[in-house]
Amino acid sequence: MQQFQHYIDGAFSEGDAQFDSLDPATGQPWARMPEARVADVDAAVDAAERCFFSAEWAGMTATARGKLLYRLAELIADHAGRLAELETRDTGKIIRETSAQIAYVADFYRYYAGLADKIEGAHLPIDKPDMEVWLRREPVGVVAAIVPWNSQLFLSAVKIGPALAAGCTVVLKASEDAPAPMLEFARIFDQAGFPKGVLNVITGGPEVGARLSSHPKVAHVAFTGGPDTARHIVRNSAENLASTSLELGGKSPFIVFEDADLDSAVNAQVSGIFAATGQSCVAGSRLVVQASVKDDVLARLKAKAEAVVIGPPSEMGTEVGPLCTARQREAIIALTNRAVQQGARLVTGGAALDREGYYFPPTILDCSEARGADSLVEEFFGPVLSVVSFETEEEAIAIANDTRYGLASGLFTQNLTRAHRMIRAIRAGIVWVNTYRAVSPIAPFGGHGLSGHGREGGLQAALDYTKVKSVWLRTSDDPIPDPFVMR
Repeated sequence: MQQFQHYIDGAFSEGDAQFDSLDPATGQPWARMPEARVADVDAAVDAAERCFFSAEWAGMTATARGKLLYRLAELIADHAGRLAELETRDTGKIIRETSAQIAYVADFYRYYAGLADKIEGAHLPIDKPDMEVWLRREPVGVVAAIVPWNSQLFLSAVKIGPALAAGCTVVLKASEDAPAPMLEFARIFDQAGFPKGVLNVITGGPEVGARLSSHPKVAHVAFTGGPDTARHIVRNSAENLASTSLELGGKSPFIVFEDADLDSAVNAQVSGIFAATGQSCVAGSRLVVQASVKDDVLARLKAKAEAVVIGPPSEMGTEVGPLCTARQREAIIALTNRAVQQGARLVTGGAALDREGYYFPPTILDCSEARGADSLVEEFFGPVLSVVSFETEEEAIAIANDTRYGLASGLFTQNLTRAHRMIRAIRAGIVWVNTYRAVSPIAPFGGHGLSGHGREGGLQAALDYTKVKSVWLRTSDDPIPDPFVMR
């Protein structure tokens, strides 16, 4: 059993309570994790606040902060193999994916390292003589970052990177379901040379999240997770009036027109729904396909789904690994069965595999004759694709927008004018055209509706961790008149 520790105020601690983390590939305990209590949350926030106001951090130049972030990026690259191994072991995500993703995570820190000394204020052409007025952008303060277990190193990078670039300090709560990668990340962060208290990493259950998001010393809460938890976050933030950025789930439409390059569309759809065992907020879980090519596309998808190599996530030949938790697998089974009862046709998959661990196969549901099926509106967070057909462009738009979410969407067509019409019409924060699931530190990421608000990635994310201060400087040497002297 490996042992992991919290990271608070530059020191490591196992805390007063621990719990076992289960290996999704076997369902067996493999590591002991620290379990935070309210006192640990308070200690972490206090440390972050002390650091925020310290001369060591507050007095550091933006350029110096950028150099520390760049050092962190290099350390992540150096330890990418260890981080990938731990993420695979604790979450069940296949090693091919964790290795590639973590190597790219370093680029997110490099991006924000370069951005640190480019967060600028502005000079205002004020309408009053003898006045100079300008705006300063200053860090908001202590940031509470709450991340889920899936893609956690990426989802924390798009919070920690811009927050530290802006000059904030951070308390990060890792998911209690699989916190090992973030606790290991803390050990790497400790080597980068930041002042103690700049970043604090803890884990624990709902009590920890509630205390952290409502803490009076927290100025901003950056959360990734589900809408139900986000509602609690928003209610909690009423206690401290913290600003929030919420990156939530999705029920993303993947639209394929008859003129599309079907080979590319099918490959992108397979990756978009079955990669990461479907445990992705941008999973292309609704295939909206033109009726004239539906049978062809379905046949190709079925063949590819049934040829997928399902196996231990630590093996390089594995293409789909287990789900992260038994709880998640049971929820997916229940929703799949309900869809079939509601009239959806099971094309392939649909039943848990009879093997050790939390395995569930790539599954396809044809909902063209069951457009009221719950599988078309509820997020599975698993490898289940719901398919519906359309005849016209207008119908495709209506189906795509028939969702309470608004995170991502995919569009495959060779018709450029149609593509532009669809881009304008689709209500989503991201529209991928003839590609899917591409990300970059340069591009903002986020949605609206039940998919949340705010953006992660890009310059805007760094600005979201700042507040604006207006500065007025009177330039006249004349004395200010006494306002109570009659003239």
